[in-house]
Amino acid sequence: MFSLKPAKPTFKSYLLPQVEDKITPEPKIKKLEPVLLPGEIVVNEVNFVRKCIATDTSQYDLWGKLVCSNFKISFITDDPMPLQKFHYKNLLLGEHDVPLTCIEQVVTVNDTKRKQKVLGPNQKLKFNPTELIIYCKDFRIVRFRFDEAGPESAKKVCLAVAHYSQPTDLQLLFAFEYVGKKYHNPATVNGIDPGGRGRGSSQQTPLFETYSDWDREIKRTGASEWRVCSVNEGYMISTCLPEYFVVPSSLADQDLKLYSYSFIGRRMPLWCWNHPNGSALVRMANIKDVLQQRKIDQRICNAITRSHPQRSDVHKSDLDKCLPNIQEIQAAFIKLKQLCVNEPFEETEEKWLSSLENTRWLEYVRSFLKHSAELVYMMDSKHVSVVLQEDEGRDLSCFVASLIQVMLDPYFRTIVGFQSLIQKEWVMAGYQFLDRCNHLKRADKESPLFLMFLDSIWQLLEQYPSAFEFSETYLTILYDSTRISLFGTFLFNCPHQRVKQSTEFAISKNIQLGDEKGLKFPSVWDWSLQFTTRDCMLFHNPWYIGKSAPCVQNGSVKSFKRTKKNYSSTLRGIPPSLKNGIINEQEFLPRRNSLILKLKPDFLQQMDSQTNSMEQYFREWFSKPVDLHGVILPHLSGTHIKLWKLCYFRWVPEAQINNGGFITAFHKISVLTDQVNMLNQSLRQYKSSSSLQVNCSELDQSRMYFRANGLNDTAGTPDFLSSSFPFSPVGNLCRRSILGTPLSKFLSGAKIWLSTETLANED
Repeated sequence: MFSLKPAKPTFKSYLLPQVEDKITPEPKIKKLEPVLLPGEIVVNEVNFVRKCIATDTSQYDLWGKLVCSNFKISFITDDPMPLQKFHYKNLLLGEHDVPLTCIEQVVTVNDTKRKQKVLGPNQKLKFNPTELIIYCKDFRIVRFRFDEAGPESAKKVCLAVAHYSQPTDLQLLFAFEYVGKKYHNPATVNGIDPGGRGRGSSQQTPLFETYSDWDREIKRTGASEWRVCSVNEGYMISTCLPEYFVVPSSLADQDLKLYSYSFIGRRMPLWCWNHPNGSALVRMANIKDVLQQRKIDQRICNAITRSHPQRSDVHKSDLDKCLPNIQEIQAAFIKLKQLCVNEPFEETEEKWLSSLENTRWLEYVRSFLKHSAELVYMMDSKHVSVVLQEDEGRDLSCFVASLIQVMLDPYFRTIVGFQSLIQKEWVMAGYQFLDRCNHLKRADKESPLFLMFLDSIWQLLEQYPSAFEFSETYLTILYDSTRISLFGTFLFNCPHQRVKQSTEFAISKNIQLGDEKGLKFPSVWDWSLQFTTRDCMLFHNPWYIGKSAPCVQNGSVKSFKRTKKNYSSTLRGIPPSLKNGIINEQEFLPRRNSLILKLKPDFLQQMDSQTNSMEQYFREWFSKPVDLHGVILPHLSGTHIKLWKLCYFRWVPEAQINNGGFITAFHKISVLTDQVNMLNQSLRQYKSSSSLQVNCSELDQSRMYFRANGLNDTAGTPDFLSSSFPFSPVGNLCRRSILGTPLSKFLSGAKIWLSTETLANED
């Protein structure tokens, strides 16, 4: 019989019963995202990109994401930078960022097909790139590999970089989008007012956009016979002149309007500066009306003569005839860049120094210094006014006028004074930054005249370090700032272009300007936009001796004003021939393979009467100790005109000298200066009352980047210091070793006028 009970299950499980655990989410992978400024948008990006750190090995390469925005290209990675001990951080740019306006050339490579192409805007790319090489205007070379990246994504990001780094219209530059945010948002942009007037400095830098700025400069220089002219208000006369400028008081506005038609670009004579003896520095465009040339020229010169207390004559200098033109300067710069960036440094290389000489870059620097020194003589010794004449009066005259004022006026050797000089003689006077910096890739107008000016200032800083408040780091960063498309300071050809273009942009974006004349762009002089307060301390020169120094006498703080008897000891490095007021003929004999410039001997060799008095002026000046707060004149022999290594070699890893270079002396002097300040503070606290201590609190604050830990600080040189400090060459395209070559000797401080054979045999 069958049982009605259900059968027992015969399946037996040998697995242990599973206990339900709480499901833990997988750890999130950190998303690599760029840090964007207001108005900045990502255009294209590609993942799994490798940034090359060295050419001979890939072990140091970094992996990450390559992003192209409308402001910069960014490489974002979680990997730490190898071999790097220090990074000087720019608040606008990341460690691996390159501004689009700093890009010189975009090159794509395909290894398999052995193809290479220089990409221009709106060009097609017929192959999938395996490598992207970025050549930068500041001598950097950055390289990326796409071995693991998607081929289409790699191609798109390469095309985006090429397109956005070569805009065809001024309003496509990032500064317009950045500033537009201010007007759509009443609050500040990124916490900073885009119209800032240089709050990064201890004082505001005058921008010379207003009547009052020019009036203050007249009063500062004692130019009582000159006046501020507003005849160009609204740019009614000339679009390449500022609205306000200074003219002789004897010239009426009606005369200026009448004369303006005869000048190229209607650029009337512009006053630059007045010497305490009454002589004036004036710049002027050429007169195009041949029939009226003699008549107008005579009237202008008569007006300048009447503005002089002694009614002295006017000395005219035709800059187009006695100085290299912008095309020659551009050609020299291309050769210099080729030498510093693209030329391989071989063990057998023995032509590097002569190749540097053949670029003619140092020769041109010397020619500007020489001519400016001659004009300093005319103003300081002959007491005559100087008129700088140039075709349009917008290039060489900016350079020479600025150099003369730096040599004559110690105010322009301070940070604020130097910044006001650039505003006055370059920005407001119509130097064509847009074209000369080639922001829109118009190569026929490009010329590094502003860089050569900074190079010339560096030569003076190198020769008279105690006369300048700013450091070479400041000059280098100032040059870098011309390549950042954010600051209105270096973005336009003239003030009128800024007003016109920004007004058109405001209308297209429905921005209400109110009473403002165009958009207000950030000023480069607001250094807080780029750097922290501590990093800005690297701008200060520890060798600088200010015009007055506090001292304690009988328990009270007094100001010690330096007189002409308070000289510095900067003559220690000058050849004995110069100390005695005589320049030996041997100083001008070029040695084989040297950097001594093969020009005619200096103006001291001329035999006419005027040059004899000029020779005597220079002999007397060089025979005396240097007054740091008076006139300074350049040494012009080949041994004194040097290559600006920090600016031109900072991105070359092979040229980096660890724990060496100028920065090591900078560090020790900074620490010593800080110790002196601490000692002064202790003396004040000991001798002064509490009220005086409060008044001296600002003086006691250290302005040195490197500080002492105490009065007995004996700490050595930090291990992160190198000849490239504060910049790091790690991550830029490397070349072969230069150890033991003439170049390595040169970088280590060998005497550059020795022959290559001597250098090769030197231990």
